Amino acid sequence: GARQQTNLCNESLMLEKLPACGKSFEDMMKKVDSKKWCNLTEFIMYYDNFTQCTEREANNASCFWPNPLAEGFITGIHKQFFSNCTSEKVHWEDPPDEILITLILIPVMLTCAMITLVVWCSKRSDIL
Repeated sequence: GARQQTNLCNESLMLEKLPACGKSFEDMMKKVDSKKWCNLTEFIMYYDNFTQCTEREANNASCFWPNPLAEGFITGIHKQFFSNCTSEKVHWEDPPDEILITLILIPVMLTCAMITLVVWCSKRSDIL
């Protein structure tokens, strides 16, 4: 029968080509004000081109994508451009007492009403 030849990942070729993707992304990001680097809508097309480039270069080197080496490269780009884009931690707090009491009492009252309705209907089984 025919043998299927499997291409091995040429990691050195991939690592040689990925910096061109990073350089292209860096050139495009120079067009964006650095204060807007945390706003994805400002550079989403550039980032999309960057990820497509890394995927293409990985595939050209017969490597799957993403792979640990490509991910490491992408992480480096993230550290370079987005290290100051930490998400603020949300501080959760309880709602005001009036709202909290209402949110608790509504399901309790509905449960009591349903129990009352079931008991009343079960005692009146002669009509149903």
